Amino acid sequence: MFKRIGLYAKPDDPLILPALQAVMACLKRRRLETVLDETSAGLMGGSAGRLAGGGCDLVIVVGGDGTLLGAARALYQDDARLLGVNLGRLGFLADLTPGGLPQQLDAILDGSYAEEQRHLLRCELERGGRVVTESHALNDVVIQKWSTARLITLGTTIDGQLLHNQRSDGMIIATPTGSTAYAVSGGGPILHPRLPAWVIVPICPHTLTQRPIVVADSSRIEVTIHTRNLDDAHLNCDGEDLCALEPGDRVAITKHNRSIRLIHPAGHDHYATLRAKLHWGTDPC
Repeated sequence: MFKRIGLYAKPDDPLILPALQAVMACLKRRRLETVLDETSAGLMGGSAGRLAGGGCDLVIVVGGDGTLLGAARALYQDDARLLGVNLGRLGFLADLTPGGLPQQLDAILDGSYAEEQRHLLRCELERGGRVVTESHALNDVVIQKWSTARLITLGTTIDGQLLHNQRSDGMIIATPTGSTAYAVSGGGPILHPRLPAWVIVPICPHTLTQRPIVVADSSRIEVTIHTRNLDDAHLNCDGEDLCALEPGDRVAITKHNRSIRLIHPAGHDHYATLRAKLHWGTDPC
């Protein structure tokens, strides 16, 4: 089923070594070809290889959701399947557990798994009529003020039609994948991963009637920075700082033409994951 396996590990965390060793023992027992990233190679004393463009059928990500986001950003063009081992706090994306790792991984390598596709956002920053930088995100694109108490003024259009002008701490544009991340803490709804939709969530808007809104993922969202005296505002994708923003900048967000292929254990239940991670009650009232 999988012949060439990559290992992508959370950097600067020696506590992940036992999980890495358990994964490697399983792959060696099956005599599968493996490619280690620099972190994995450094922790286990092996040689680092090339994951991006390395022709891996499957990349096993050891760390947590943040590590898996990093792997998705680095490997999105490779069409490789990503499988996460969760050593973090939540684990909406990385759902193998250290305790059940050998059995879960064996079952997946035997072909017993569920696969789903998660689409990406494409983000372009236009300044002075030209694109000065671009990036992509699996979770969200965020515009927010930094290190200042002043609100910023943002104008938002969807497919050329004005949605609103608002004064706030910023804005989150999230995919269904990212709807359980920063967006949900801002009061946004949780979107099912298969929904062809995005959610726009204002961050602490000055006008309390401005609420999160769900739009089609075929939309073109444009956010213009109207604040004239902009102290410190930034644009980031999946938590990675892309650049500082200037007055008049326009952030354009569209659907990327690539997607991420996630692997889960067979019988994966999205609603069970929500109940477990968000501590929703299971007993009838």
